[in-house]
Amino acid sequence: MTQDAPDVVVLRKSTHGTPVSQYVADLRERLPDREIVHARTPHEERELLADAPVVAGMELDEDLLERAEAMELFACAYAGTGHLPLDALEDRGVAVTNASGVHGPNIGEHVVGNLLVFARRLHEGWRRQRNREWRSFQSRELQDSTVTVVGLGAIGQSVVERLEGFGVETVGVRYTPEKGGPTDDVVGFGDEEFHDALARTDYFVLACPLTETTRGLVGEEELKTMPPDAVLVNVARGPVVDTDALVWALRGNHLRGAALDVTDPEPLPENHPLWNFENCLITPHCSGHTPDYYARLADIVAENVRRLDDGEELENRVV
Repeated sequence: MTQDAPDVVVLRKSTHGTPVSQYVADLRERLPDREIVHARTPHEERELLADAPVVAGMELDEDLLERAEAMELFACAYAGTGHLPLDALEDRGVAVTNASGVHGPNIGEHVVGNLLVFARRLHEGWRRQRNREWRSFQSRELQDSTVTVVGLGAIGQSVVERLEGFGVETVGVRYTPEKGGPTDDVVGFGDEEFHDALARTDYFVLACPLTETTRGLVGEEELKTMPPDAVLVNVARGPVVDTDALVWALRGNHLRGAALDVTDPEPLPENHPLWNFENCLITPHCSGHTPDYYARLADIVAENVRRLDDGEELENRVV
């Protein structure tokens, strides 16, 4: 490593429309005694990675990995790391951390906001306002309903925490139900117990990673089990839900509504029928946006730079 080697190199790709320069500024504030360098061009990325022990960014292809001879830690700015060459990183002895926990508060608020929209039928009020139609409509209460949350990681826990003041019953679904969780009840993905949770839910929230277990988790059979008054909220990944089955359920009045921040396919084609359903609320995979994204991420990375120096276990380590 050369004498002038940077301590941390931040790659150029941004997220949620926020410039990476903000991330760099947040890291410099937390690590004032370290040299934090922003690689603004492909050339700078290739040159700066050669001597940096810590690299932070959204993506890292194998070409860049070959050049990162001194890298000890890749701090991924996403919660998911499936897009990274994890085997190659592990073979090189490079630790990988993710952004788990960064999205908890904002996505938790996004979910609760959608639950309230359906409970109070605010979307119907907005529709009537657009039509300049002063005509009353009936609403519901979220109180005393059952909210099932699939996935009890940082995001799922954040949803449950934000529901505590609403007087609802919560059911959590996770791979290892014996671990318990913050919900009133916890079940696994076994067919019988999972369908039992579906049958008693009013609001079904998907906040799980996309895995072999969760891909296609909600299809026609699961939607048949859910009460027709239920609402589905997906902030996980689009392929967790069978889109054709969801269209069938919404079109046939087998489901009260859906709030989708993710879809399959994504982006949702302009001619897709889901755009025309008044009981389907769609946002363009933006529930993860928060003005505090880089600040929370910088907290994790700065702490891990210190832990790396001290030989301690890294926070959010996945490899």
